[in-house]
Amino acid sequence: MTWTKACNKDDFEEGEGFQFEGERPIALFNVEDEYFAIDDTCTHDESSLADGYLDGDVVECAWHFARFCIRTGAVLSPPATCPVSTYAVKVEGDDIFVDLPD
Repeated sequence: MTWTKACNKDDFEEGEGFQFEGERPIALFNVEDEYFAIDDTCTHDESSLADGYLDGDVVECAWHFARFCIRTGAVLSPPATCPVSTYAVKVEGDDIFVDLPD
């Protein structure tokens, strides 16, 4: 695993998503100053989850309304049936890092 700088705290507000476009797109979320990272692509129809609707620790895909837990990646409602991967996040100063697989 490799810690990769994804963004700065100022890049998005609490309750919003941010898309980090690395080798694989990652969605980052800020929930009450706690940061989470998941695969950005909905497992149902390849929509960006960073563009979805965040309610607490649940993101809803903007296209077909599948819901995922941003803490665990678990699917919470259809039409998605496969979970998304989650990634460890650390904050150093204003920088946000994601632990990505090699």
